[in-house]
Parts: sequence; structure tokens; C-alpha cells
Amino acid sequence: MKPLNFNKAEFITSYGKFSQIPESDRPEFAFSGRSNVGKSSLINKIFNRKNMARVSSVPGKTVTINFFSAEDVYFVDLPGYGYASVSKSEKAKWGDLIGGYLGDFDRNLELVFQLVDMRHAPSKDDLQMIDYLIDNEIPFVIVLTKADKLKPTARKERMEAFKTEIPCFEDIHCIPFSAVTGEGVEELKAIIEEIRHDWYENAPAEDDAEEISTADDIADDIAEETAEDEDEDFTGFLTPNRNK
Repeated sequence: MKPLNFNKAEFITSYGKFSQIPESDRPEFAFSGRSNVGKSSLINKIFNRKNMARVSSVPGKTVTINFFSAEDVYFVDLPGYGYASVSKSEKAKWGDLIGGYLGDFDRNLELVFQLVDMRHAPSKDDLQMIDYLIDNEIPFVIVLTKADKLKPTARKERMEAFKTEIPCFEDIHCIPFSAVTGEGVEELKAIIEEIRHDWYENAPAEDDAEEISTADDIADDIAEETAEDEDEDFTGFLTPNRNK
């Protein structure tokens, strides 16, 4: 099949409620990360556009899932989480959208790009998201954003620190990324291309539900563990998995 033309990407629409999102009919790639981690810059760089994904003037206030299309693939921009000034009601919306989308195992979600600012240790929300993806066996890679802002020595130190800060870090595929230098862009595109090709060569059967039917049990365990481990600073934006 022909390579994906990323330059033909276009914005489709935004959804403010999970219930509004139509059924999945093609492979989807989702982008997840806290507010100000550089999600919009990454999406714009992949599509070679300046304003395909727009940065909100008020971080954390744009609580929608944004769908983009490039030929036969959907790219899904999940709401940025973790902004401290957001109200509890806004955090609840984060949970409904993010938890609802990731918890819908009928979707053709092929990969999540989990963004983490390379300059800092991951936040509690970042770690909750990574744990959620691991526990629910949702394929993901970690994209370490703003790599250009670190000098080589500091960059090496952060990579070493991530080994103790992020669970299973050495087993997770990580991609340093810079919207300024373009580092990581071609690797991201290559991953998307490979997964897209495999998906259309081996389209998933509709009767895979039995394999994922145990997700409810997993979600119950996650919810119990989360309730035990919470502290006062934890935002708790992500709701338990809600498999249909």
C-alpha cells in the first residue's frame, strides 16, 4: 500500500462528551499528556503544519477530544491533564473523556503516544496514566518532549533518572522529541506507518471481545489500588476503565 501522506491531514471535529464519539472504523493513534507538555507542537510537526492543533490560551480549559484525519487513519488528541488551577468539575470532564476513550475496547486504538517533558520527573498524573496503560495492556510509547532544551550532560542524567521514576522504563520504547529541531519526527512517522500497514494487512476481527472481556476485572483492581495509594496532591483525573 502507498505510504501515508501526512501533509494531507485535516482537522475533523472536537467532542466534548465521550458519548458523542462515533464508532471506530479505522486505526487510531492517540496523543496523551499533561497541559503544556507540547502535544499541539508535536501534532503540528508530524503533519508539517503550523496551526493544525492549536494551543489553548488558557491551559486546561479546553476539555475536548480532537480528531484529525490523514487519509485512512485517525489521530486523536486527548485533553491535556494536570493543570493545577482547574476545578473539580473540569477534572471530572477529563476523566469522562480520557477514561471513556481509553476504556472503550471496541475502538481500533492501535497506539498511544504518551508525552512526558524530558526536563522534569514525571508528574503523579503522568505516572497514573502510564500505570493505566500498562495495566490495561494498551500499546504505547513514551515521547520525551522538549529534548532540545537539555544539554547533553543534563539529558543523560534525565534518562538515567527516568529508570527509577517511570515503572518498566527500560522495557518501554521511548522517543526523544523536539518541535524545534525535528528530532524524533521521522521515527514517530515510521512507527505510525508500520502499524497502519499491519492493520490493513490484518484487519482485526469483530469477535475479539472474548480476549478483552477480563478488562473489567483489571479495572476493578486498578480502582482499588488507586484508592489506597492516593494522597492529597493527587488530582485523580482518570476514571476507572469502562469497557462496554
